[in-house]
Amino acid sequence: MSSWKKAAKANQKTHRERHQPQLRKHLGLLEKKKDYKKRADDYHEKGQTLKLLRKRTLDKNPDEFYFHMINSRVKDGVHHEIQKDDEYTPEQEKLMQTQDIKYINMKRTIESRRINRLQSELHMTDIADSAVNTHTFFVDEGEEKTFDLAKRLDTHPSLLERKSNRPRLTDLSKLELPNIDPQVIETMKKRKEKMYKEIAKRIEREKELTVIQQKMELKRHLQNAKVLKPKKIKNGTKDSAPVYEFPYIRKK
Repeated sequence: MSSWKKAAKANQKTHRERHQPQLRKHLGLLEKKKDYKKRADDYHEKGQTLKLLRKRTLDKNPDEFYFHMINSRVKDGVHHEIQKDDEYTPEQEKLMQTQDIKYINMKRTIESRRINRLQSELHMTDIADSAVNTHTFFVDEGEEKTFDLAKRLDTHPSLLERKSNRPRLTDLSKLELPNIDPQVIETMKKRKEKMYKEIAKRIEREKELTVIQQKMELKRHLQNAKVLKPKKIKNGTKDSAPVYEFPYIRKK
């Protein structure tokens, strides 16, 4: 740099921004350049943001779907999340998170086989006797009042309510009943009641495993359905899986 330029720079006067004149103090502080710079930068930044949002809106696919669209609502200008009904029990959630569908299917098969084995041991005679059943007999006119059902079935009147194991009178006359201790009868009765309770619990367990298996299979199908858009027909509950309707696609 030449000496002339150095002398010119040394003699250069530093211009300072003036303050607000006394007559304009009621208008507030006079904006300086640094204040204008901050305001201008903020204005341009907001303008760029609006421009970007406008571009995203124009480029958005109208058929694009977000789950939050159906999981939230705006009511009276206030945004609310929709509270979903809990369709999973704690045990169902635990099994679905820690086990796979093969394990659930195996456990359900085991429960089904145990139920069949217990039912075959009991023959379900009590359930058969308690079931509502009808048997129609046709008689001649005038015989309705004198019709004897026990005589018609050839059995004892106390056995009429039975649907199974109802012997005839001729078989009862030949039957020799052994002497059974009342204590043994009471023990057998308790054992039978215990087996019926176990069957009821296992039936409930098998039903719950079936629901879990259906939910897991449906979840897997929904994950694979990238092109298909299934329609939800019925919401799922703790006792049943949700129902979806998949569009039919003709295979070549």
